[in-house]
Amino acid sequence: MSSILLITSSPRGAASHSTRVATELANKLQAKTPGAKIVTRDLASNPLPHIDADYASGIYTPVESRSVQQQNVVGVSDAVVDELFTADAVVISTGMINFNISSTLKAWIDHIARAGRTFSYGAEGPKGLVTGKKVYLVIASGGVYSDGPAAAFDHATPYLKTALGFLGMTDVEVIRIEGVAMGPEAEAKAISSALDHTDDLALAA
Repeated sequence: MSSILLITSSPRGAASHSTRVATELANKLQAKTPGAKIVTRDLASNPLPHIDADYASGIYTPVESRSVQQQNVVGVSDAVVDELFTADAVVISTGMINFNISSTLKAWIDHIARAGRTFSYGAEGPKGLVTGKKVYLVIASGGVYSDGPAAAFDHATPYLKTALGFLGMTDVEVIRIEGVAMGPEAEAKAISSALDHTDDLALAA
């Protein structure tokens, strides 16, 4: 891989477990491929605008006919789509917030899901156009959602896999950092386990 896109979205800054583990994974992947570069998009410190009327109308308006506002917001979307297409691997991190992803990460999904650019419709139905990429999802949660009674409350993992798969990104690995609110020992164990997992994934890359 020559380009790794690192998407972080936690509002917790330096205290974020998902950002830490995702960043370490991106660094390990970079070390595996000399010359590879990491492109970081921090959605917490530099959030994308949530889609609005200018976006909804602008993406269907010819470029020469767009208003200034439409040009600006569609330009933001074009930039993140171009960034995605350029990447060979994508590392996406989020904390589980109210059983789902952060709103800033949802805005990123809304900007990259573009008919005619990242997916198309044809006689056989929808077709994802963002193909040939390895995706890593790093998801942190206070509780344990990978199995057990709370598993049904995890809407973050299935949503991300569904949305990304719709766009053509079906080769997805999930790294969980779970149970971090269950005391210092459980927190340390969750982080250590996630970092070990990133070691294995980097070796396999």
